[in-house]
Amino acid sequence: TTLDIPGLTKSKVSPDGRIASRDVGAKLVIVLVGLPARGKSYITKKLARYLNWLQHDTTIFNVGERRRVAAGGPNSLEKTRSQEMREAGHRPSVAAAQQPGLLDHTLSKTQSQAHQSENPASVAQIVLNGETKLEAPSTFDQPQPSEDSSDALTRVKTGHRKAESRKLSMPDMGEPKSPLKQDPDEESNEGPQDPEDENQEHNAAFFDPNNKKASAIREQVARETLDELLDYIMNKGGSVGILDATNSTMERRKMIMDQIREKAGPELNVLFLESTCVDQDLLESNMRLKLKGPDYKDMDPTVALEDFRQRVQVYEKAYVPLGEYEEKNNMPYIQMIDVGRKIISHQIKGFLSAQANYYLLNFNLAPRQIWITRHGLSQDNISGKIGGDSDLAPEGNQYARSLARFIDQKRREWDLKQYESLKNTHFPPQPGDSTPPNPYYSPTSERAPGPVKQEEKLNKPMSGNASPQVEPENVPGYEPKAFCVWTSMLKRSIQTAQYFSEEEYDTKQMRMLDELNAGVMEGLTYSCISTQFPDEFKSRKQDKLHYRYPGPGGEGYLDIINRLRPVIVELERMTDHVLLVGHRSVARVLLAYFRGLKREEVADLDVPLGMLYCLEPKPYGVDFKAFRWDKTAEWFYEVPDFQLKRAEDDMQIASAPNMVAVERKENRKGTRVRFEVQSSSEEECLGKRRDSLHTS
Repeated sequence: TTLDIPGLTKSKVSPDGRIASRDVGAKLVIVLVGLPARGKSYITKKLARYLNWLQHDTTIFNVGERRRVAAGGPNSLEKTRSQEMREAGHRPSVAAAQQPGLLDHTLSKTQSQAHQSENPASVAQIVLNGETKLEAPSTFDQPQPSEDSSDALTRVKTGHRKAESRKLSMPDMGEPKSPLKQDPDEESNEGPQDPEDENQEHNAAFFDPNNKKASAIREQVARETLDELLDYIMNKGGSVGILDATNSTMERRKMIMDQIREKAGPELNVLFLESTCVDQDLLESNMRLKLKGPDYKDMDPTVALEDFRQRVQVYEKAYVPLGEYEEKNNMPYIQMIDVGRKIISHQIKGFLSAQANYYLLNFNLAPRQIWITRHGLSQDNISGKIGGDSDLAPEGNQYARSLARFIDQKRREWDLKQYESLKNTHFPPQPGDSTPPNPYYSPTSERAPGPVKQEEKLNKPMSGNASPQVEPENVPGYEPKAFCVWTSMLKRSIQTAQYFSEEEYDTKQMRMLDELNAGVMEGLTYSCISTQFPDEFKSRKQDKLHYRYPGPGGEGYLDIINRLRPVIVELERMTDHVLLVGHRSVARVLLAYFRGLKREEVADLDVPLGMLYCLEPKPYGVDFKAFRWDKTAEWFYEVPDFQLKRAEDDMQIASAPNMVAVERKENRKGTRVRFEVQSSSEEECLGKRRDSLHTS
């Protein structure tokens, strides 16, 4: 087996470049290893998102989801969002909000379950990087307060009930519950567990080796989850399966390997991936992150952290890190220490394993902003032409000025917010603390914050394009982040970034950000393409993702994905802010990565001119905001509750001006190209070729 890259390779067994079902030796099973609060789920979700974006079908299989069902414990009657996404097609869909009746159906389902009971969980049941659960009963015999329609609607939209009406529920993370007691009113439900009890509680007793029934359940659940993963790999076209659990003992890992070899044979690649934290500051930050969740509102964070530590101790007693045994038996593994500060890899040979290893080398938890926008309105946009290298129209220049001013302002707001967050950071936490949104590691010795001066407040008026940064001499211990501006090498993108100060912004042009090359159709309108190349027009409309424009240099969306791969890796590696000024195809592919969109939605994403998108990587995902440009006000305004959606039709056929002309124009490579254009009812496209293009 050799490398398979969708869009760049093809063979008889894999005409589209994807890994063939029968090519088991090219597929991969990733087995997670590690204690709680080490960022396993953070790593798992990001890695799965990256591999799916590269068009390698990847799915996460969480042992905890199946275990809770098998033991009859919390959340045994409802699925987590990750399960629902997997069953719906592995990734979230931008089309979900457009399905008629979806909200009503979900609301009806929510209200119909109002009679079921709910047992309050301890604070340590919300784990670092966990998923917020749909409200699910943990027992079957206690009444649950009814839920009015407003609460139900809130829960449908946000995944939570209102703070005053909700109780804690346990996210599905494959980790044990805390041994800490719950509220005294619920103490009768917290006694020692009878091994014969039909509904096993998932506290420390559940993981006691002397609890024979619980041990049998854990073993069975691990095997069933692995069977499900192998079925996905062997029979359902999957390329990568990720087994998400602690897998902290050598015995469990031996069992996993034996079962894989028994069911899939010796060819299937297996990679163990362990996440550890040896830096106590980072570990404290990881644990502190959990206090930011809505389920901890008004709770004593010190109690919550103590609860979590006791829970981790259950695992530490039997935990065996990767190392000597794996090396003696030639088992590939990767150890991530302090979320990428140090990487140890062993026997990384397969193509997918190498891709995963390279991606993991570029992890960081630095809080930062990634801005994405298209260029301003260009002359070719006005005439309806695709491709080309035209200048900005006057409105496009207006957009460029507004963009520079707005980013200046947002950069300044960020600096003030982060400085305030650093100033208020302390440990141990106190009740009512608002904890940092991101556990970015920074040595204590580097934190020496001072008071924020009044003139640095957010409402300070700005003049011109002056630096928005808080001056370091006024804020001891805080250094504002650098800000990069990346454009394509096309004029309309470069001109959109022309008003950023070169002293305050690191501006760079990248060919990887160029618009999709339309080959022989560069500079044509869709009306012309539909007339001149009706078969090509139809083929692209039917499958834009896999379509490639004919002719020299012609590209498709899979080509864009592959040339943006180093850009994505650099965005994951860097700790600075960045603004990417690209084009429609580039913006679609970038947003598809950060939002984890489904394959079929990438090429149809609605990314109109005048929109600016802000993404902030977080340990639990990516915070996403969208801003729309107001031409009259020459400013950007946030769009509340913005959701990405499909474009109605970006291949609209519009009539071009009737004219007779011979136009001489430079294409992207600087070659002079002659277009002979004739006006008639059948030939109305600007840029019409009589027979073929020819250079002069």
